[in-house]
Amino acid sequence: MDDQGRNDPRAMAALFADEEPVEEFFTPSPRTSPRARPAVERPVHYKVISISMYVEDIERLDALVAALRARGHTRANKSMVIREALRQIDLDQVPGRR
Repeated sequence: MDDQGRNDPRAMAALFADEEPVEEFFTPSPRTSPRARPAVERPVHYKVISISMYVEDIERLDALVAALRARGHTRANKSMVIREALRQIDLDQVPGRR
């Protein structure tokens, strides 16, 4: 093809006339993430939350979990310790503002 043919759309089309279009390149396919999961009914009796804690507090929490497990509470975890602390807190015993 000469330089004039490069600008002629018919000349370009003639080059590919015997090829079938590859639809997968022209038709967007629905994207599926490898992490995509089917919709599942989520429990309504709890929610997953994220909180920030000081490193020292996390270390103390980990130590409490380890102590509970050593005492035979094989299913002890951080959530359990925090829930139990919430059950036992007495707001009248919390020190005043600093």
